[in-house]
Amino acid sequence: MPESSTQMIADGRNGSVKQIICIKWGTQFGPEYVNRLYGMISRNITPPFRLYCFTDNATGLNPEIAVRPLPEFSYKAPERTKGKWPKSRLWGDLGDVTGVVLFLDLDVIITANLDDFFSFGDPDDTVLGLNLNTPFEKMGQTSVYRMRVGKLKPLQEIFRADPQGAADKYKYEQRFVTRNAPGGVKFWPRGWLAHFRLQCVPIFPLNYLREARIPKATKIVIFPGNLNPPDAILGRWSPNDPVRTPGQHLRAALSGDRRESFIKHLRHFTRPVSWVERLWRE
Repeated sequence: MPESSTQMIADGRNGSVKQIICIKWGTQFGPEYVNRLYGMISRNITPPFRLYCFTDNATGLNPEIAVRPLPEFSYKAPERTKGKWPKSRLWGDLGDVTGVVLFLDLDVIITANLDDFFSFGDPDDTVLGLNLNTPFEKMGQTSVYRMRVGKLKPLQEIFRADPQGAADKYKYEQRFVTRNAPGGVKFWPRGWLAHFRLQCVPIFPLNYLREARIPKATKIVIFPGNLNPPDAILGRWSPNDPVRTPGQHLRAALSGDRRESFIKHLRHFTRPVSWVERLWRE
């Protein structure tokens, strides 16, 4: 059965508007993250496109960004789990945003054209990245995913019924989506996404000698965990780490001036990354 004209307009194909969404709540990420995301998108996409930011604070956002309020979704937030469960607000109705949308985390680095993320597979597919931390589980990674708006709404009902129980069972919202998405999920082709810590930073001892690289064929570099683009630019593993030269970092390992085991300390080092600074801009 052919799609309706409304669906065709909103699936990002055949010259129709490519819709990208992001979410910003609280104070962890300032407006510069959204503005730089918009800048990277605009340089790496065939127009027309539109970036929608669902947020509780639109102060400082580029006027070209379409601001929308955080969708209403009442539930008691899990208290014993680290997962990004507030993302669940986007699984249901998004007001005037309908059709197919590509979700991007605020801390990604776009390195190549995004058009393929709209043309891949079927418009009704829910497409996630493959989580490299659990290679044998085939768990999705939700830093970059595509969905038809409203398709994941049944997940909101499951989650609302027992938020803490869902969080205890699945731990991360991306595992919950992977296991419960109506019709299942598909994964982006291998190589489109690169995990900064696992795939860009050289392994020890080369991480002390070489700058992190962008793997071949990568379109988006993702930053799961505490290491974000500003940290990569400075050359530190997390916002809580001091900025150290390779020699200073090695001496800290030997002297015990570290917050983790000797081996982890050696592995958890990155030199300042020039391409992150060059690409992560408005």
